[in-house]
Amino acid sequence: MIKRAFLPLLLLTSGAASAADLTEVEIRWLTAGSAVLAYAKQELKLPIDITVQPQARPNDVPLALGYDNGRCKLVLSMRGNPQAEDILAGVPAAQRPLMIEAMVAHELGHCWRYAQGVWHALPAGFEERQQETHATAAEQLRDTRREEGYADLVALAWTQQRHPAQYATVAAWMRQVREPSPASGSHSTLTWLQLAPSGAAFQPGLPVFEQASLLWRQGLLQEQ
Repeated sequence: MIKRAFLPLLLLTSGAASAADLTEVEIRWLTAGSAVLAYAKQELKLPIDITVQPQARPNDVPLALGYDNGRCKLVLSMRGNPQAEDILAGVPAAQRPLMIEAMVAHELGHCWRYAQGVWHALPAGFEERQQETHATAAEQLRDTRREEGYADLVALAWTQQRHPAQYATVAAWMRQVREPSPASGSHSTLTWLQLAPSGAAFQPGLPVFEQASLLWRQGLLQEQ
């Protein structure tokens, strides 16, 4: 069951009456990600809400994050969505909570970037181009891929910090999930994943966001 302290985080859409109406799959995912969400809310004080879609649309991914009116919106689109199970196909049942936790940590990376006001912004010292009013489709794709790369590194840094003995398993699964994407795809993050083949790639003693940032900058340099 979801911890009682976690229930106030839920912001259900009008199609779902209450937290009691959550499906078994939704409860399983939220339970697996509860440590990440508790960290975001209690320690980081991030403005994050959870929305449960009453019905997934054709192209919805099971878990996504947006930003609206100064708040992060973690959106679960699992009802009628085969991807909710397919993404974990081949993963032993005992390891699935670990992979879900990594996915939630990935979304936390997105929330952090939004909350810091640096979404699609390069770190200090990187001057690639003048900001344009209308970015081209290729630039938008590149910027999105960079954000996905950062979020993947946050997921791995989180795993190294909380589950170091399982790091290799999570990292291998993430590489497998990313490999089918074409090189130009928005989720083709192997440039960054390859920088962290083991947990030793992350500098200990730093917050996960700073650990991820150090490797993210290396990946940005490789892109240029």
